[in-house]
Order: sequence, then structure tokens, then C-alpha cells
Amino acid sequence: MIILGIETSCDETSVAVLENEKVLSNIVFSQITIHKKFGGVVPEVAARHHLLNLPIIYEKALEEAGISGKQINAIAVTYGPGLIGALLVGLSFAKGLALRYGIPLIGVNHIIGHVYANYIAYPDLKPPFIVLMVSGGHTEILKVEENKIEVLGKTVDDAAGEAFDKVARILGLGYPGGPEIEKISKVGDPNKFNFPRPMLNSKDYNFSFSGLKTSVLYTAQELKNNIPIADIAASFQEAVIDVLLKKTFKAARNNGINKIVLAGGVVANSRLRQKAKSLGKKYNYEILIPPLEFCTDNAAMIAMAGYYKILNGEISSLELEAVPNLKINS
Repeated sequence: MIILGIETSCDETSVAVLENEKVLSNIVFSQITIHKKFGGVVPEVAARHHLLNLPIIYEKALEEAGISGKQINAIAVTYGPGLIGALLVGLSFAKGLALRYGIPLIGVNHIIGHVYANYIAYPDLKPPFIVLMVSGGHTEILKVEENKIEVLGKTVDDAAGEAFDKVARILGLGYPGGPEIEKISKVGDPNKFNFPRPMLNSKDYNFSFSGLKTSVLYTAQELKNNIPIADIAASFQEAVIDVLLKKTFKAARNNGINKIVLAGGVVANSRLRQKAKSLGKKYNYEILIPPLEFCTDNAAMIAMAGYYKILNGEISSLELEAVPNLKINS
């Protein structure tokens, strides 16, 4: 079965082709350089560039996969959550192809797509497992069982990736903030500043990063022109990672599950990956992390999620609408 995947939820335009569970192509066009001058993603600009680039990326994906459009058996497309204009571009394009070739359309939740990125790297992955989902817009802990995904915890304010972007702006670093903070943290002291670990010991599995961000802001303001940027960045990064991993391991322990899966763009962070593996080894938990190319937004993960949905007989109507605030179990 040939599945075409389309992802346009934010500022990456991506098209992928899968043959069953094998990735034949996964083309990603990033708009980072376009939005860099604005210090963040401008929704209208993102949608416009998706409109311009999607037909080109589609043709490149087919060419790399060595197939024609007529060979596609189904189309998987992100329909939420995300930026409404960006979602509409990808969804409209997918509907057009579905009509043209008379093939099924499969709407995929972007967050669930990130979970399925792990099925690309680990085709034998089986539930149950705990997922730490960390991206620019989402920070959640999920429990995945057969045919069921439950949200155990989520951020009550800023997502972790959003906090990285805001702190990078405070420190005068570039956009996107995550890679910039990770890079400079390598030469910083993570123990120099004892930033708060919000909700670290709360009984639930929720997160809060707004207060941590504010603490960094006050520290920078107090130090004025003598700011040790690398030390602040490293100390902030360590605080975020400590909270993310403690909550995740607690969720796994309390639910009697010894398999933890990481997903989302922030999972590209080398310190998070290293510390998760170290803790997994220490406490005898299996830690699964997708390759870097499948951490950030990409269409291969959408196609993989679509493949599993169609195997379960889940097909969407051509009247499927974009849902910018789509929830896990919607």
C-alpha cells in the first residue's frame, strides 16, 4: 500500500511517501529563515509559503520515491492542531488529490503523528507505553494502550518549546530558541543558577513553565549588562529537562509501564536525549527516541499514522475541516 503524507500545521511544508511502513521519501521545506526576521512564525506568511511550495514539494516527494500520483492508494493529512491558514492549505491540497485519483482521505491529528514517528524507527513498537510529547506548542504526557491514547498531564501555561523561544529572546539569542539555547548551553554551567522547577513535586503530571521563564527574565534584568548568557541558558535548560523527565518517569512508574517514548521537536535537544537515556539505564526503563529527522514536523510521521488508521478502517470524509485546537481524543 502506498500512502502519501502531507504536513502543513505550522511553518514546515512536508510531503512523504510510504510503502506500508517503509519510508520512500520525506521532503521537508523549512520556513525558519523566512520567519527569523520576525522572531517567530507569522501565520499569514506561513500559509502563503505553503501555498507556493506544496505543489513543488509534492512533485519532489514522488520523484524521490520513484512513483507517479496514480500509484498512491491513500492520502494522510494533518487537519489539526495548528495554524488555521496553514492547515487549510495542506487539507485542500490533499482533498484535491483524493478527488483526482479517487482514493481515501485520512485526517491525522498532528500530535498523534509525532507519536507515530517512533513507529518509523521502531516498527516492532507495541503498547502500552508512556509518551513525553514536547514541541513548540504542546507539552503532554500520554499513556498509549491498544486503540486508546489517554492524556495524563499537560502544560497549564507555556509549552516547553514556547518557553525556550521566549527565554532565547530574553537572552538576545536567535530564533528558533530551542536550538540556540542548546548550542550555547554546551559551554555554560547548568548549576550556576538555581532556577525554580515549577510543579516538580505536584501530585499530578501537569507542567508549568511561565514562572521559570519569568525567573530568567528577572535574573537577566538584575545582572543588566553583565549577563553570563551561556550559564543562564544552561541552567534554564536543565530546569526544564528535570521537570519533564521527573514527571514522565513518575507517570510510567505509577502506571506500571516500563517503556517510555519521546516525541516532538524539543526531543531533538541533545541534553534531553542524553539525560533520558541515562535515567532509563539507571532505573531500568526502555527509552525510545526517534532519529532527529523525525522529531521535528514532517510528513512521514503523518503518513505512518495514516497507514495504521486505514488498517483499522478509519477513513475521513472529504468534508473534513481543519481544527486548529484539535484535542487528542477528538
